Amino acid sequence: MCGIVGMIGNSPVNQDIYDALLLLQHRGQDSTGMATAEAGGHLHLFRARGQVREVVRTRDMRSLLGSAGLGHVRYATRGAASSEEEQQPFYVNSPYGITLVHNGNLTNTRELTDELRHHDRRHVNSSSDTELLLNVLASELQATTGPTDLTPEGIFNAVAATHTRVEGAYAVIALIAHHGLLAFRDPFGIRPMVLGRRHPSPELLAEHPDAHDEWVVASESLVLENGNYELVRELAPGEAVFITPEGKLFSRQCAATPSLKPCSFEYVYLARPDSVMNGISVYDSRLRMGARLARTIAAHMPVDDVDVVMPIPDSARPAAMEVARVLDIEYREGFFKNRYVGRTFIMPGQAVRKKSVRQKLNAMSTEFAGKHVLLVDDSIVRGTTSSQIIEMARAAGAEKVTFASAAPPIRYPHVYGINIPTESELIAAGRSIPEICELLGADHLIYQEVEDLEGAILDGQTDHQLDGLDLSCFTGEYVTGSVTREYLDWVAAAQES
Repeated sequence: MCGIVGMIGNSPVNQDIYDALLLLQHRGQDSTGMATAEAGGHLHLFRARGQVREVVRTRDMRSLLGSAGLGHVRYATRGAASSEEEQQPFYVNSPYGITLVHNGNLTNTRELTDELRHHDRRHVNSSSDTELLLNVLASELQATTGPTDLTPEGIFNAVAATHTRVEGAYAVIALIAHHGLLAFRDPFGIRPMVLGRRHPSPELLAEHPDAHDEWVVASESLVLENGNYELVRELAPGEAVFITPEGKLFSRQCAATPSLKPCSFEYVYLARPDSVMNGISVYDSRLRMGARLARTIAAHMPVDDVDVVMPIPDSARPAAMEVARVLDIEYREGFFKNRYVGRTFIMPGQAVRKKSVRQKLNAMSTEFAGKHVLLVDDSIVRGTTSSQIIEMARAAGAEKVTFASAAPPIRYPHVYGINIPTESELIAAGRSIPEICELLGADHLIYQEVEDLEGAILDGQTDHQLDGLDLSCFTGEYVTGSVTREYLDWVAAAQES
């Protein structure tokens, strides 16, 4: 999970990219990167470890010249979170000069590393799959274009060839020096990407008659709303768009058999609730998860003695509100969040996660004392956070603690861009729900059913028609069809080494 944005404007885009990255900060906190391109083709790059407000300085912004640019906030999945070599954007000078950012995770990195070395004669200097992807794209641009000016058709041919070589999840934005902005999405649309447009104002046109439409591509629609862009559409799975510095847009379907099966975890946890993905409101989908979860809770335990429903802030709040409404139980806020501590789920290292839970949450004893509390969280991954929250509720005076997850048990690794890499880290892997309940220390434990999660998301379809969802971390069925047991074992071994 990372946040990415790309822009073509009439004036310097550095501030707009900075603002967009602030809105996408929830998608990654390990590092921040930006790149801009001047009319003469010169590319300016900035990369630093840490969050946007922490690391970007006025002097950095002054150096990011140009009316085209891209940005990235990183959350480490492949590679080392602390390594400067893993930070995006990545850059290659041949052909043309390309800088690229990527959200997702490739699953054939071993094969690509070998191909790039022995066939493409390209050197990769990090363990990042983004650098692999950039070099594959660069190699295909070299192979599919001639010495004359680069054309949109040549770019789309290179993207089509890239689709045939890389496997996994990828939403990509690239700046090509002198030429423009390229964005494309994997053939399954696993990771999100939206396209927006902003017409020049009458005042700008009066001063600059040659002003053109400004464009943005981003991970989430809230970037468009905040920047007063109109939502044109989602990029289709396998589609590529290319925008010239003059604001002319070209698009083409570059995959042979595209199929829209986005990641269900975007709706459960990753995306901000005020975003719309694939035509589905994230907030509304979480409300529907709560309604379906409430019915499952009522079917598996007596709810008459439950005194209050409480969310684990913040992403579980819509589901908890709906659980309380459907079950007709009082909704209360008992945990309060310190917003100046990072999200534990995306912190590298289990020890850091353990330490930070009590730093980020405080239980108000007056809301717990003597009560049977029904706690609702968006999901349970490793169980570390959940068990500490249950301990906190009991320490605050709760008589009974029921824990409910708006997502089903996570029993399998997520290999498409979320840090759920090995089964050994997952509390639900190989365990029954009663066994998990005992480990967590809850009186009752209720999970969402897989069918109910799927229904809660797909019920929000309007104009878009999804072909399904990636539910792999719940079911073990990977939508790309290329994830084998041998690959999962290799990932686990690499993680432990």
